[in-house]
Amino acid sequence: MAENRNRNGAPANGKASGAGNAYNIDLEGYSRRLKALYSKWSEHKSDLWASADVLAIATPPPSDDLRYLKSSALNIWLLGYEFPETIMVFMSKQLHFLCSQKKASLLEAVKKSSKEAVGAEVFMHVKAKSEDGSAQADAILRAIRAQSKLESPDNPVVGYIAREVPEGNLLEMWAEKLKNSNFQLGDITNGLSDLFAAKDGNEITNVKKAAYLTASVMKNYVVPKLEKVIDEEKQVSHSMLMDDTEKAILEPTKVKVKLKAENVDICYPPIFQSGGNFDLKPSASSDDKHLYYDSASVIICAIGSRYNSYCSNVARTFLIDSTPTQGRSYEILLKAHEAAIGALKPGNKVSAVYQAALAVVEKDAPDLVPNLTKTAGTGIGLEFRESGLSLNAKNDRLLKPGMVFNVALGFQNLQTQSKNPKSQNFSLLLADTVIVTEKGHDVATFLSSKAVKDVAYSFNEDEEEDELPKVKAEANGNESLYVKTLRSDNQEISKEELRRQHQAELARQKNEETARRLAGGGSVAGDNRTAAKTSSELIAYKNVNDLPPPREMMIQVDQKNEAILLPIHGSMVPFHVATVKTVSSQQDTNRNCYIRIIFNVPGTPFNPHDANTLKNQGAIYLKEVSFRSKDPRHISEVVQLIKTLRRNVMARESERAERATLVTQEKLVLAGNKFKPIRLTDLWIRPSFGGRARKLTGSLEAHTNGFRYSTSRPDERVDIMYGNIKHAFFQPAEKEMITLLHFHLHNHIMVGNKKTKDVQFYVEVMDVVQTLGGGKRSAYDPDEIEEEQRERDRKNKINMDFQNFVNRVNDLWGQPQFKGLDLEFDQPLRELGFHGVPYKASAFIVPTSSCLVELVETPFLVITLSEIEIVNLERVGLGQKNFDMTIVFKDFKRDVLRIDSIPSTSLDSIKEWLDTIDLKYYESRLNLNWRPILKTITDDPQRFIEDGGWEFLNMEASDSDTENTEDSDQGYEPSDAEPESVSEDDDSDSESLVESEDEEEEDSEEDSEEEKGKTWEELEREASNADREKGDESDSEEERRRRKMKAFGKSRVGSGSSAPKRPKLR
Repeated sequence: MAENRNRNGAPANGKASGAGNAYNIDLEGYSRRLKALYSKWSEHKSDLWASADVLAIATPPPSDDLRYLKSSALNIWLLGYEFPETIMVFMSKQLHFLCSQKKASLLEAVKKSSKEAVGAEVFMHVKAKSEDGSAQADAILRAIRAQSKLESPDNPVVGYIAREVPEGNLLEMWAEKLKNSNFQLGDITNGLSDLFAAKDGNEITNVKKAAYLTASVMKNYVVPKLEKVIDEEKQVSHSMLMDDTEKAILEPTKVKVKLKAENVDICYPPIFQSGGNFDLKPSASSDDKHLYYDSASVIICAIGSRYNSYCSNVARTFLIDSTPTQGRSYEILLKAHEAAIGALKPGNKVSAVYQAALAVVEKDAPDLVPNLTKTAGTGIGLEFRESGLSLNAKNDRLLKPGMVFNVALGFQNLQTQSKNPKSQNFSLLLADTVIVTEKGHDVATFLSSKAVKDVAYSFNEDEEEDELPKVKAEANGNESLYVKTLRSDNQEISKEELRRQHQAELARQKNEETARRLAGGGSVAGDNRTAAKTSSELIAYKNVNDLPPPREMMIQVDQKNEAILLPIHGSMVPFHVATVKTVSSQQDTNRNCYIRIIFNVPGTPFNPHDANTLKNQGAIYLKEVSFRSKDPRHISEVVQLIKTLRRNVMARESERAERATLVTQEKLVLAGNKFKPIRLTDLWIRPSFGGRARKLTGSLEAHTNGFRYSTSRPDERVDIMYGNIKHAFFQPAEKEMITLLHFHLHNHIMVGNKKTKDVQFYVEVMDVVQTLGGGKRSAYDPDEIEEEQRERDRKNKINMDFQNFVNRVNDLWGQPQFKGLDLEFDQPLRELGFHGVPYKASAFIVPTSSCLVELVETPFLVITLSEIEIVNLERVGLGQKNFDMTIVFKDFKRDVLRIDSIPSTSLDSIKEWLDTIDLKYYESRLNLNWRPILKTITDDPQRFIEDGGWEFLNMEASDSDTENTEDSDQGYEPSDAEPESVSEDDDSDSESLVESEDEEEEDSEEDSEEEKGKTWEELEREASNADREKGDESDSEEERRRRKMKAFGKSRVGSGSSAPKRPKLR
């Protein structure tokens, strides 16, 4: 607690006693304030200054105790420094100082200024070290008597500070002599308070600097410190937090404040309180108990700092998983605190401040009036609490510009419904440093927020597991039947042969490159594609006492602690909601309801080891639990509550994690007068800004080092640095409805409240119009022709404006300072495009010179070609209407990207394009499960290289194996839901891959059996044999009848149709 530091109200270096002539008194300020002192003394002599004819101010020796003395404050206010063990006596025409030689030599400088300012002559009474100062004190008292005889026959009144007890030999001797002098004594405390109340410009500056430091410590140190302690479940005492915060105040650079450390000190040791024991008095202290931050806990933090001896203060209350009572009480306190601050206006009475706060509480929560603090704070400045400026209901002094107040309001000894004493009793406190101005007030500690959203926390002990990448459904090898095909188009043979030769060379090069990379350790760091976020230990409750009281032995959901309580063996066992993987319910025929809860178990698929499992490697985990109930309503309610709570926790943690991972961007340098920004107007942005307000268009400007997009709303602005742009695209409207500029970034940025790597600016080139009436219009209708011409003109104009902008930005990027960024707008090549499903919906995917992109539909697709390892074309075979493209990246930690349902008509053009850009592709008839494949490669790269690298994907080399596999397939069984008639209509997109392929093979068998025309009896006998071989003798009579009717319907097909199918075994 900063021992061995001066505590008398000045910085450690502010003592003239140890400084000699190293310090200079500001004589101009001294003269101005000496005039103010004599003026106030003369004006309010009878009412505030106790009718004193003489002012005697005795400053005690320095002390290690933290205290505020009016004598020290007067020293600093008048002279700029504290002068310990010094007696100052002010008379109408004389000014006496009793002090040591060093102090006297410094005070010599004020003689001339004192004479010029108030006509007072300065006398120095130097006390040698060997003297007790008695002789010098007698000389001062004689001077007082001499002046009183000249001015008044009555005994003079000597004003002194009655509350300050004399300390040290010098002050004790002076007090004794003053008492025995027969002078009348009067307390001038109120006069000094009035003198210090209204601050001048220099004082206000010092207060503002102190307040800025205080608020910065609260915002940049205390709040992050508390969040870290709670997140990491640390055991930290209040006193330890106090010490750490004090160090942060004394080293302003720690909190990004550029103030000299030698001018800074604390007002009081920082106060941290929690766990049910609260004291809202400024004299409170931080005890050695641990910070308590379980559910329904309250943490009060109060810190004060001084700059050049001027004080400031801020206090905040933090709510951890607050109860409704706590939340309501805080909202009322916040409203009352704002009302109190709002009443700080020149001309108002001081009492109006407390009355404003009291009125809010009486109106909104009369039951809380007894708990409201009796004052709303005090004046603050050189003293932490300026007497005479207490913000209570009885103070009738008027507020004046320059007054500074510590507006501190709180509720004490409140109760919440909890059996835990640490959370049952709570108090709330808010404090800010506020300056009264000519027009109203200025909150100097505004930097530290007290809004509910910034002080109310709902802490989750575990970071939710990452959302797993979507795993597209993959066809099972047993369910897919393919027929080996040979290319029959002789015209393509030579072209295909050339491509095959080039691909063979690319395969050799690719395997060598991959071998080198794997041998060098690249991308072999294991499979962390679903790496969990860093998480702290999962604890639903600290101890048994924190559990909510059991109502019945039934499942409960604790929203505040984010926990579920399950009745197991007669006890309520808590589980954090983050441990729940899925929850479901079902009902049987006996009206019994079942709830099934599956937990996340480490080591199972999609549940990687995190910090918790590594910490508790020997623990036994519960995988699944089921409960039966006769109450379906309760089961349904519990399932819904658990799902909602889990979804909310995941959403909150996801947003927090997203913001935490943002990379700090450089600041945008706006274009100056010499270089006007390149501008493009009336643009929409994707992703759009959040909020319910009407969406507005904005303008995009190219500045010195980046782009800025802004709308007419001040909060809707996005800066994109050139150095953060990975790819830039310009796509004019051809067959699309929009012309766009798209930027794919290296690092995420925030657009509104969305974290994104893709930002797009676009204009709709034509309006979507619905013709009323519904009738067709003639192609020769003049109005129709004119409208089409207008649309063409509009589209051409927009495309031209975008093109001009792109050309000018490309010229800018061509300058030497941007050469290293290698930036240039890329334009998609529509003639190479193809349709496919990269995510959920079909889209038109287009290559560019460096990427494969889809920029019209969201989510956008941008794949950098240089990051691709190989491409595998899957489900390629005769009769297939579409196939899939799997892109494997050089970084084996990344999930592969699958583009599904590409029309087979695009196969040759895609292979040609891949071959042209030197990308090795393979073909396969199955969809492969790539995660285990990549894991095998990264686990044993040497084995992968020795086995020929990627050649295991070469379909031509494994055709014989594929044939054998087909012959041995035994898993297929016709579905009972087969159509009753064989149809050649293969255009339905709803048919599954397995169904369509089986029908193709069955069609080929139908052709071979068409001439036989088997009878019903033969068909039934063959079906029975097939069922017997299959072991399916347990078919119901209804199923047999259905198969009979199906086959009978087929046997009655006319001669122009196919013969009936024969059930086949696979």
